[in-house]
Amino acid sequence: MDWTRAAMNAAVVGTLFGGCCGGSEDATNEPEMTRPGRPTVAGPVQVPLPRSEGAATTPPDMQAIVDAARTDAASRTGAPAPSVIVMSADAVVWSDGSLGCPLPGTMYTMALVPGYRVRIRVGESILDYHAGGRQLILCPPGLAADPVSLQSK
Repeated sequence: MDWTRAAMNAAVVGTLFGGCCGGSEDATNEPEMTRPGRPTVAGPVQVPLPRSEGAATTPPDMQAIVDAARTDAASRTGAPAPSVIVMSADAVVWSDGSLGCPLPGTMYTMALVPGYRVRIRVGESILDYHAGGRQLILCPPGLAADPVSLQSK
């Protein structure tokens, strides 16, 4: 393979994986608070996961995902922990690397991704968290896509 083809391949891989995995802590990716308890989010927001032994290779379990989502929801809304209600926490399969939260014009890996979906209620707001691999994101209303159904018809 000559260097031109190698450079083109690297550019394609960078485009594919650069948009799928969060990575940058961009100030525009942080939600702004319009009213207490009412976060508005323009796009997916990366949520930190707790570090544990083997964290680089072992995805977190559902309880770790739920705990991280609850902590983020309380912090993001300023609500006391008892008012953060977990509405649902499900093991799901996402259709691609967007984890069910695709940004228009962004390319994602085209493979099924096992993960979780956690929906949390804080007051009148519902926060939709999507997880897969070592990622947890808060997906804004209107951007969330449902996971795939693997049941045969």
